[in-house]
Amino acid sequence: MKHLTALALVLSTSATLAHADAEACRTVRLADLGWTDIMLTDATAGLLLEALGYEPSETLLGLDVAYVSLREGDMDIFQGNWRPVQDENYQEFFDKGWVEDLGENLTGAKYTLAVPSYVSAKGITSFSDVAANQDIFGGKIYGIEPGSNAPLLQMIKEGSYGFDQDWQVVESSEAGMLVQVQRAIAREEPIVFMGWEPHPMNINHEITYLSGGEAEYGENYGGSTVHTLARPGFTADCPNLAKLFSQLRYTLDYENYGMRLMVDEGALPEDAARAMLAEMPELLDIWLEGVTTFDGQDGRDAVTKALVE
Repeated sequence: MKHLTALALVLSTSATLAHADAEACRTVRLADLGWTDIMLTDATAGLLLEALGYEPSETLLGLDVAYVSLREGDMDIFQGNWRPVQDENYQEFFDKGWVEDLGENLTGAKYTLAVPSYVSAKGITSFSDVAANQDIFGGKIYGIEPGSNAPLLQMIKEGSYGFDQDWQVVESSEAGMLVQVQRAIAREEPIVFMGWEPHPMNINHEITYLSGGEAEYGENYGGSTVHTLARPGFTADCPNLAKLFSQLRYTLDYENYGMRLMVDEGALPEDAARAMLAEMPELLDIWLEGVTTFDGQDGRDAVTKALVE
């Protein structure tokens, strides 16, 4: 009887260890900015989470609100911490432990001002070149949503690179900015805008990233990495989820072509994510190493079965 009791205790303990996350971790709240890249990566994470027995949800927020929501525990995960562009305005969140950094989810990215290549062919290849040709651009820089253009606004305020107070940052959504870019390119008109990679704009158009702007956007023409952030205490509360998100590292091809399916072909984010996972199934071996389902089963097997259904 003692042996049976001991065996039962061992089995009970093993079952508890296999169940890596508490019930409160079952619902996973993802912060979405409406950016195509985050829509794709959130959809990718959502497919994995559902297959693993979790219940993901996405909430559309502004960038400032996304950080505050993590700090307050209203969101769990944000896959859009672009560095270095977000460093200055949000450094306090890291210094005070208001967010957890789960690591890089993308390297080799870019985020800085860009122009169509027919503009750069005329010698406009830097921030200072743009500032010196205000009339050509109508004094407008096309940005994305409010909160994401803070470095541009500060640059104009301080008169950096020759920009003055007559310059205007046109704030819009990503989609709204792209409409302006596509319209200008169709007419071969000058335009300066926020460009980034990964994004299908790099496949669909010939664009040139501008030199300068290192203080605002980093070296190497806005060379960037993207990190995944979590609410405070997330790793301690939900170790299995934290392991998954710390291993979710995308590639430029995955995001460029996945976003192209969404932007050019009208695919839903989930469908684009499914298509890219079918093209790059080897990523799952990296992402799911040591990750279990919510009830402690093999995570890789569960995801494979779910994706073929």
